[in-house]
Amino acid sequence: MDNILRQISEKKHKLDKFKPFPQELVKNLEEWLKVELTYSSNAIEGNTLSRIETAEVIERGTAAVISGKSLKDQLEAINHAKAIEFIKQLAKELKSHQFITEKVILDIHKIILTGINDDWAGKYRRTEVFIRGSNAEFPMPNAIPYAMKEFIRWLKGQQEEHPVKIAVDAHFKFVSIHPFIDGNGRTTRLLMNLILLLNGYPMAIIRKEDRIAYLNSFEIERNQHDLKPFYDLIFVAVDRSLDIYLNALEGKQQILKGFDSISRKLLKIGELAKKTGETIHTLRYWTKEGILEVADITQGGYQLYSPDATEQVKRIRKLQQEKRLTIEEIKEALKIKR
Repeated sequence: MDNILRQISEKKHKLDKFKPFPQELVKNLEEWLKVELTYSSNAIEGNTLSRIETAEVIERGTAAVISGKSLKDQLEAINHAKAIEFIKQLAKELKSHQFITEKVILDIHKIILTGINDDWAGKYRRTEVFIRGSNAEFPMPNAIPYAMKEFIRWLKGQQEEHPVKIAVDAHFKFVSIHPFIDGNGRTTRLLMNLILLLNGYPMAIIRKEDRIAYLNSFEIERNQHDLKPFYDLIFVAVDRSLDIYLNALEGKQQILKGFDSISRKLLKIGELAKKTGETIHTLRYWTKEGILEVADITQGGYQLYSPDATEQVKRIRKLQQEKRLTIEEIKEALKIKR
């Protein structure tokens, strides 16, 4: 951990030397980050909009005509983009992460769920929550106000730790409380990025392609009490964002390091079938039913799958063979809300 945090600090110090940043360059980078962060964060939660569709909805709102996509998916994109602008403004107004309050968190959550679930937007849950397929246990509803006050007290006391570790720890602690009926994952990732912004770091993106590793890292901690996979994944995300800014400021050609190479690593359906031993027909059926995720679509309309999809395929087959679950039951088993 010390080595990668040292590397991150060095890049941050290098980045600071470029200040003040060219306004036009920063504007372009921030617009790209807003789309990519919105797309990735929502996709982790099951949103079906592609990157291009997400950008279209952010730009045009619900006036954008996205064929076959629900209004809810479009509202999630609009709301998340608004929440990003909100935390960017907060980063200018608050002095440090120690000034983050419960109201700040509730306000972020309210933006996320406005128009989607107004009854619970910006409000703590009053029911228990369970994650099917997980042994995770969360505080009872009556314990949430106290748990959140303790969380804020902890955050205010964080002075000596590396700011990136504070951001990552806050992410995990918040998810462990799971204070909302929905929108916990998007809220905690925005909170993490608010802490990063307040400490002078660019926002970090947990890519959709890392979804399975990201979700599995929570289970690893719960079952093995090992947070290293979680730390590693997000530290790399922070490092990747620093590289993007540095590459842009240094005039390098490959600015989007860690993103521009994603499509070259994705699998065509035939390659996925070969790796998993399943037929192309089966994979297409699972994709159509929504239990196998498409990572991207080429300009020619071909579906591409993340390398992690091999594990998803194996899990689906295991649920069918060992637990005799139907497609609808598998959908529920794979539906993990963070």
